[in-house]
Amino acid sequence: MGLFDKLRGEFVDIIEWLDSTNDTIAYRFERYNNQIKMGAKLTVRPGQLSVFVNEGQVGDIFQPGMYTLSTQNLPLLSTLQGWQYGFNSPFKAEVYFFSTKIFTNLKWGTSNPITIRDPELGPVRLRAYGNYSIRVTDPGKLLQELVSTDGLFQVDEISDHLRNTIITSFISWVGRNNTPLLDFAAQYREMGDRVRDGIQPEIKTYGIELTQLLIENISLPPEVEAALDKRASIGLLGNLQQYTQYQAANAIEQSAQNPGGGNAGLDFGVGMVMAQQMANSMQSPPAPPLPPPIQTQWYISHNGQRLGPFTTEQLEQQGLTAQTNLWRAGMQDWQQASALPELSSYLAAPPPPPPVQIQWYISHNGQRLGPFTPEQLVQQGLTTQTYVWRGGMQDWQPASQVSELASLLASVPPPPM
Repeated sequence: MGLFDKLRGEFVDIIEWLDSTNDTIAYRFERYNNQIKMGAKLTVRPGQLSVFVNEGQVGDIFQPGMYTLSTQNLPLLSTLQGWQYGFNSPFKAEVYFFSTKIFTNLKWGTSNPITIRDPELGPVRLRAYGNYSIRVTDPGKLLQELVSTDGLFQVDEISDHLRNTIITSFISWVGRNNTPLLDFAAQYREMGDRVRDGIQPEIKTYGIELTQLLIENISLPPEVEAALDKRASIGLLGNLQQYTQYQAANAIEQSAQNPGGGNAGLDFGVGMVMAQQMANSMQSPPAPPLPPPIQTQWYISHNGQRLGPFTTEQLEQQGLTAQTNLWRAGMQDWQQASALPELSSYLAAPPPPPPVQIQWYISHNGQRLGPFTPEQLVQQGLTTQTYVWRGGMQDWQPASQVSELASLLASVPPPPM
């Protein structure tokens, strides 16, 4: 630095950085002997941070804005300096500007193929490439870990290290992942996010954030791609037998149009093959066996519930009667079994049901006795004053008021005098 730079340092009191390179991360503001006057103007533009350093120690960090340097806005640096020359004297400090914008379109890619074990294709070699973006989040850490005394720290000074870190993490993730290689294209976004999240803690130790990681392509060796193309072509052909017949027909047609240039033996062989295929196609295949008879599926309505399905033979086991409500496929509504002709043979007249025995209860000395049949009531000493009850009655009543017991009371002898 010459005499003119020394004189300019005595008069220039504006500290700022205008970056025209678009790839500079950190820049050290050059002043003669690092002397800065009190009252100098510091301008930190949007997308920048400014860091003051004194004797190797990080001092104050300034956000975007315009500052007049004084002890009020340099509290940490004033502590480090001690201000032994007074508040109006020049002080020595290094000023670093950091760009906090996002640096985009940084490239990464595998320099050599990596081998993985694909669940469908087996061991395969592949290459991958893409781009990533970074920005400064902690200029103090970046200054201490990477920039140090570098007066012009640019992206290419850290891009190689970041690229190697990304590739290592990508290879580890792909090696652990069991996603088939043919499905990778649908997961580029997810794979990039997973790799970015995996290396983010390591990148942050440098005061840098990996804002985005994109995978542009994952490719196979040319011979493997050719094999996959052939496999896809075979799938597109569909029925290979029909394709062969079509190709043979075209060959015969072309041979017929060129009588002198055809191959008689080839034409004869193709003709025999096609004749054999035509004969095979004209032979009737053996008739399949008759299907088993369809069993009618019946449903029974019982106490508001649908029971079934049952075969016709199983209906008898379910207590089929003429009044049983039934339904099967093809019927519009439930019907009684007596209205269905196909069940007439199953509805032989059953014997009449036994008469229903009415169950009676007797109230005797505050206790309920029973149940008894009407005949057993007489054995229990039934009289006109005996209180009785049966199902359907609302309350106990004397036997004399129950009409169905009148015949029993008439047969009961009067009590002895």
